[in-house]
Amino acid sequence: MSFKKQPKGYSSKAVHAGYSPEDSQSLSVIPPIITSSTFKQTDPGSGKGYIYTRYDNPTRDCLNKVLAALDNAKYGVTFASGLGSITAIFTLLKAGDHVICGDDVYGGTSRFIREIVSNFGMQYDFVDTTDLEAIKKAIKPNTKLCWIETPTNPLMKAMDIEAIGKIVHLQSGILFVVDNSFLTSYFQRPLEYGADIVMYSLTKYVNGHSDLLMGATITNSEDLYKKLKFIQKSTGIIPSAFDCYQVIRGLKTLSIRMDMHMTNGITLAKYLEKHPFVMKVLHPALPSHPQHELILRQCYGYSGVFSIYLRGTLENAKIFLKALKIFMVAESLGGYESLIQLPNKKFKSGFLYWKI
Repeated sequence: MSFKKQPKGYSSKAVHAGYSPEDSQSLSVIPPIITSSTFKQTDPGSGKGYIYTRYDNPTRDCLNKVLAALDNAKYGVTFASGLGSITAIFTLLKAGDHVICGDDVYGGTSRFIREIVSNFGMQYDFVDTTDLEAIKKAIKPNTKLCWIETPTNPLMKAMDIEAIGKIVHLQSGILFVVDNSFLTSYFQRPLEYGADIVMYSLTKYVNGHSDLLMGATITNSEDLYKKLKFIQKSTGIIPSAFDCYQVIRGLKTLSIRMDMHMTNGITLAKYLEKHPFVMKVLHPALPSHPQHELILRQCYGYSGVFSIYLRGTLENAKIFLKALKIFMVAESLGGYESLIQLPNKKFKSGFLYWKI
C-alpha cells in the first residue's frame, strides 16, 4: 500500500493563489509588504476595503487567501501564534461548555486547557481519541468542542478524522477542530473528512524557516469565519505584515520541502528501527506503526517528525544527545534544520523526539 495520490495543482496554488500582480498598483510580482497601521478613508467612516490593520491588512489578506486555497477551503484567518489561534477558537465557547481533547496533544494546548480555560468555567476531558468508543462516552449534553491532533505530539498516534467527525456531529452544536500542524495541507486536509476548523501553527512546517511565530484557522463555514474575524478584531491577536510576507514566501517551496522532510525522516527511522540500541520507533509511515494503514488511507504523505525509545536510562539518553553532530537539541520543529528533543518531564527513560 502507499499514500493517497496528491491531486495536481497544489504547488501551483501555493505559488499563485491569493495574489496577482494586478492586485497592486506597482504590478509587483510578489505581494507588497503593507506596514501601514491605518488607511485613508475616501469618505468619512468608509475606506477602500481597509480601515485599520488590526481589522484587515492587504498582506495578511493575501496569506489568508492562499492558506484557504491550499486546504480547498473558503476562509482563512491568521493569528500572532499557534496559541493565538487556539485562544481564538476557545473564545467561541462560554462558561459551562464542555470540551473533549485528545490525551496526547501539544503541551501548549494541554496547558491552555488545564490552566486557562478552566478559569472561565468551562469543563474538559482528555480522552484517547484513537478509541472511538471512548469519544462516544465522553460526549455530554453540554459538549461544544472536540479537539484532536493527528499525528499527536509526541507519541505519534494517528486519528481517524472521518470517523471522529461522524461521531461528534451526531450531536448538534459540537465544533470539531483538527490541529494539522505536523502534516500541513500538503499531506493532510482534514476539512475533506468532516472537520469544521483546521488549525495550524504556521511557525512549523508551513513557514519552514524557524524565524517567526504565527497560527491560522481554516474553515468552510461563513458563520465561523465571521466569528473568528470578530474575535481577532476584538482581541488584537494579529500577525505583522512582514511575518505574513515571510509565510507567503515559505509556502512557495512547501511541497518541495515536505517531500524531502518525508524522504529523510523515513530513511532515518528505518535505520534506527534496526539499530540494537533502539527499543522502538514511532513513525506513522512505517509498517510497524499501529495506525499505519489509517495514515496511508487518510494522508498524501508524511512529514519528518517521529519518536523513538532508546535503550538504557535517562542519563544514557542525555549522553547520546550530547554526542550528536548534526541534530540540535531545541524546541519547535518544521524548519530546514534537524532538531531533537528529550521530553523528560513526561518520560523517565530514553524517549527521544526527532524533528527533521
